[in-house]
Amino acid sequence: MSGRSSGGGTRLVPYLQVAPLALFTIAFVGIPIMTLLALSFWQTDGISIYREFTLENYRELFTSGLTYRLFYTTIKFALITLVATTIIGFTCSYFLVFHVRSLKWQIALLLVCTIPFWTSNVIRMISWIPFLGREGLFNRAIMSMGLTSEPLDFLLYSQFSVVLTYIHLYTLFMIVPIFNSMAKINPNIIEAARDAGASGWQILTTIIIPLSRTGIALGAIFVVTLVMGDFFVARVMSGGQAASVVSAMKNQIDNLFYPQAAAMAILLIVVVALLVSAILRVVDIRSELAK
Repeated sequence: MSGRSSGGGTRLVPYLQVAPLALFTIAFVGIPIMTLLALSFWQTDGISIYREFTLENYRELFTSGLTYRLFYTTIKFALITLVATTIIGFTCSYFLVFHVRSLKWQIALLLVCTIPFWTSNVIRMISWIPFLGREGLFNRAIMSMGLTSEPLDFLLYSQFSVVLTYIHLYTLFMIVPIFNSMAKINPNIIEAARDAGASGWQILTTIIIPLSRTGIALGAIFVVTLVMGDFFVARVMSGGQAASVVSAMKNQIDNLFYPQAAAMAILLIVVVALLVSAILRVVDIRSELAK
């Protein structure tokens, strides 16, 4: 009997270990999403919310051309930012891991990359305005050098400034996981490839990039979810000329159209989940981290 009791208790151990995280996830993720889903099927007249089931919110969402334009713009921002941050993050990580030999200097230079995070995102975002404006430092510099006779208008309050700000804000989320993956690469593998006659490009494409794909995938998930969930940068840095999905949701909330905003939020969650699933299909992060 004691053996059976002991065996039953052993089988319960994994469930008890995962229970706190499961309860936390249900309470702070599952319940809010289910509430949002229920709200998306309710009706409203802009003043009161009626708990009457309707598909009208989703019908308006899928039949409106504005919805597709908003998602196109948001996904475009996310993909452009992803490509730029991946290039910058990979380059910085490569330099830190393979060209900075001292571990102390690696840590010090990595900490330097975190200096912008010592201030708030709002301050870092707004700091681009006096730099990119018509009378900003950049325009004055290129005009003084004779490169242009008039200020460049596309630098500020445009999609260019939105993407530039995203890159500035979220590059570190790409640098850290890639650096972590690269730091785990055994130097003996690279030395063996060199001894076998492999060129630098072959080492990069057949060893370093494949062994860094976990970090790239993790960074991609961070960047995509952060950009897709932002509205403040798109609103401020575009001067109101570019809108994102979340900024449209903010407008609906301001006008008390909560069910319509909830329907758009559910659709956004689905789109982000599909993008993250696509990344996870390319890289099996779970198996890579288990190595």
